[in-house]
Amino acid sequence: MNNDFQNNMNETQFEDMRNQLGTLKKKLDEQEIVNDRLIRRSMKQEANKISRRYNIIMAVCILMIPYTYVVFTMKLGLSLAFWIGTSIFMLICGGATYYNSLNVTNANMMSKNLIEVGQKMARAKKFDANWLFFGIPAVIVWLAWLVWELYQLDADTARYSLYGVVCGAILGSIVGIKIHTRTLKQYQDIIDQIEDLTKE
Repeated sequence: MNNDFQNNMNETQFEDMRNQLGTLKKKLDEQEIVNDRLIRRSMKQEANKISRRYNIIMAVCILMIPYTYVVFTMKLGLSLAFWIGTSIFMLICGGATYYNSLNVTNANMMSKNLIEVGQKMARAKKFDANWLFFGIPAVIVWLAWLVWELYQLDADTARYSLYGVVCGAILGSIVGIKIHTRTLKQYQDIIDQIEDLTKE
């Protein structure tokens, strides 16, 4: 009888332990789901910041086309060819930004497969990093063309304008590099978070 009682006690304890383990597993699963959602929400916020930045860049590129016509062609009297070249450059910048933004806006962080999202983020980051290989030489050529256009009008005006061009180029470079660096860092943060989640 003692053996039966002992067996019943052991079975009851075992059943209690199994129930406790089941409850613990359920809580861990729920916690994992909550963590997954929190991390996805954090990644989505970072992606939204990048998207907003891209939208501002695209808007500036479009607005620069009529603005440069008024300033360069109508007021300063620079050649129409220079304005057309500037407009083409702005359209290329805006188009490239739009193309890369598709990787971010189409990446639904809350529902899509994280590996697919990670691939899109890596692709977007690489495109953004490689853009400098086109952007920097293009800006140098554009600035040189601007100085030459000013020099064609008046050598003295060109000399004074050169100071403004150099100061503007330095300031623009500092702001551009800061924005570029921040964007790459945000991409890397998203990629790192995805790698952490997929490892788990």
